Amino acid sequence: MRKARYIRLADMVSSAIQDGKLAPGTKLPTHRAFAERFKVALATATRAYAELERRGMIVGEAGRGTYVRDLGLPPTLGLRQTASDGLIDLVFNMPGDAGDADMLRAGLRRLAAAGDLEAMLRYQPHAGRTHERRIIAESLVATLGPVDPDCLMVTSGAQHGLTIIFMGLFRRGEGIATDTLTYPGFKSVAALQGLNLIPVEGCGGAMDPEDLDRQCHARTVRAVYLMPTVHNPLGTVIDKATRLQIIEIARKHDLLIIEDAAYAFLEPDPPPSLFALAPERTIYVGGFSKSLATGLRLGYVIAPEPHIDTLLESIRATTWNAPALISGLVTSWIEDGTLAKSEQNRRRDGAERQLLCRTALGERSILSHRNAGFAWLPLDNGVRAEPIVTLLKEFGISASGAEPFATTVAVPQALRLAFGGVPRGDLPAVFQTVRDAVNKFR
Repeated sequence: MRKARYIRLADMVSSAIQDGKLAPGTKLPTHRAFAERFKVALATATRAYAELERRGMIVGEAGRGTYVRDLGLPPTLGLRQTASDGLIDLVFNMPGDAGDADMLRAGLRRLAAAGDLEAMLRYQPHAGRTHERRIIAESLVATLGPVDPDCLMVTSGAQHGLTIIFMGLFRRGEGIATDTLTYPGFKSVAALQGLNLIPVEGCGGAMDPEDLDRQCHARTVRAVYLMPTVHNPLGTVIDKATRLQIIEIARKHDLLIIEDAAYAFLEPDPPPSLFALAPERTIYVGGFSKSLATGLRLGYVIAPEPHIDTLLESIRATTWNAPALISGLVTSWIEDGTLAKSEQNRRRDGAERQLLCRTALGERSILSHRNAGFAWLPLDNGVRAEPIVTLLKEFGISASGAEPFATTVAVPQALRLAFGGVPRGDLPAVFQTVRDAVNKFR
């Protein structure tokens, strides 16, 4: 059976891309120009482009045009871990310290000598062991105020915390308001649950309460997801006045507030958390991956009492319980001051890396938090991220554009650089290579 014309056209363009005749970043003709060139109806050209986009061969950017994708960069809702092929990884933020292995050895020795070691081999309560929940709750008093341990659930990382929230408390098709740039892991969870993300405008990572109000009037919104203290990827810290305005809008429209605090520890003097200001409607998500080690998947969720049973069922359905070995390690580090010391080290290390980044790229070129191991590099008008990402890959550097973070149809042109896990001595040369690659396309 003869293929449909639009499929044959898509096959032709696909072959040209795979053969290298159309290089990554090549701008394709408009739908109308394509139709005129191949003497087909405009609808046929549109279907051919849609088929190419479905195959991951091209990407359409509202107001800019259609471009050939780099087939070495998988189209994803979130970021994917770089293969271990020798690339310097600027995609994932994996902070570390030379003393981390010694910290782990000491922690494991202490656990091995503990009297309740055998208990770690058994099923644990879904919310975590009572004394460990209490330890975590008490450690948060300085930033959150009093936390009821019965409302705190231990999870297998903050990402798992987001999963149980959106799996347990929301139904497919419901609307979640969020920033126009947000955490890719949240986007992935929302997509898997069939949730509708509603982008809310803001300024540099600080959500605009007035636009949130407009969005709530225009459509049905169930919740708002925010990173108010050290936004990922922009590093913003929302001021108290704006937080209070957002809470006012949330109360007006009966929104749940999901507060993601994965990087909040990087800010030594934060404004009051949304949880502290509106505990009756805020679900707080935290973790220890960025402050201790990314491989230690332990987090926690603090929620209003009416949601606890549903969230516990979500934990039961996904992991049953967080590994007691990991929770035992982390809570022992909370008690002996290791966590506080590690957080201080991460802040200091991030500040030193930021200085290297700003020295190489320029103070006005990037958006970031002063203690973060990541930065956002907006590109000049007319400059696209994908060719730069492709060029950097040729130089052995893996980086990300804005697409994994964007919730809008029109994706901004920018690079997100995560350098927390790159050896510090390598960073000047890495940043120089990034600067040279960006300058090449200016």
